[in-house]
Amino acid sequence: MKVIDSHTGGEPTRIVVEGGPELGSGPIAERARVFRQSHDRVRRSVCNEPRGHDAMVGGLLCEPSSADCECGVIFFNNVDTLNMCVHGTIGLVATLAHLGRIGPGECGIETPVGVVRATLDEVGRVTVANVPSYRARAGVELEVPGWGRVTGDVAWGGNWFFLIEGQGPPVEIARMKDLTAFTVAVRHALAAAGITGDDGGEVDHVEVFGPPGDAAVADGRNFVLCPGEAYDRSPCGTGTSAKLACLAADAKLAPGEVWRQAGILDSVFEGVYEPLADGRILPRVSGRAWITGESIYHFDETDPFQYGIPSIQTNPTTS
Repeated sequence: MKVIDSHTGGEPTRIVVEGGPELGSGPIAERARVFRQSHDRVRRSVCNEPRGHDAMVGGLLCEPSSADCECGVIFFNNVDTLNMCVHGTIGLVATLAHLGRIGPGECGIETPVGVVRATLDEVGRVTVANVPSYRARAGVELEVPGWGRVTGDVAWGGNWFFLIEGQGPPVEIARMKDLTAFTVAVRHALAAAGITGDDGGEVDHVEVFGPPGDAAVADGRNFVLCPGEAYDRSPCGTGTSAKLACLAADAKLAPGEVWRQAGILDSVFEGVYEPLADGRILPRVSGRAWITGESIYHFDETDPFQYGIPSIQTNPTTS
């Protein structure tokens, strides 16, 4: 199995470019279901120790089923598959350029939640036109054990988010452990209270906002807890999309106006949106990825961890 590594604003992406499983030729959403149910060892091999770590996000490069796409991709992390991943899409575009498969310009990428369009410019910056995003619920109150009453919004940006402004620990890198404890507690409280996205979608990302470290380069700083209880090192592209949806709903950001979202490492994504007729928005998130290496994986039948060390949080129905 051959993989190519990159990072987007500090958050790693590892794309499987050769040696992945046969998943058929159906829509990527269907192939993601097959991957999740029957090929979890690939996910573990890529994202879990001894080759990976909790923050690793993997992607399986696939042939698209949509004729207007250059490729398809299934994203996953240390515990499960992901609906969508914007930082990973930026890393994927950098990987495709590294392989010589694309040059500057626009390309279509088929994901489990729909087709996204990504544009690579001459200096390597990528802009992702993400899936339509929206705020589903505003001002949701939640009792969080050990932290008291917390209020946030439920929004979709390709994944379901609970967005919290100005509550909990300060959004500073020195408070990482406290931020992790707070957001983990919030996620557990969301599940206990039965708070979901539309159609029962699990709210599996928690995003906390605070003031930027430098107002000259960013409009805000976030901390994002991802599934698997690892934090996003980047500003989180789907989280930025969810933030744009909330800003639009509150009339705090005009269409086309730039929102500069810093992550916990102070790397920055830029986001703009255009309104859609159905009340949702089309977010466009821009960032940069850098290639960090290439690897060939070997699988030895005598190695008890050839397919990675299972996470204690791994879905027990996967193989």
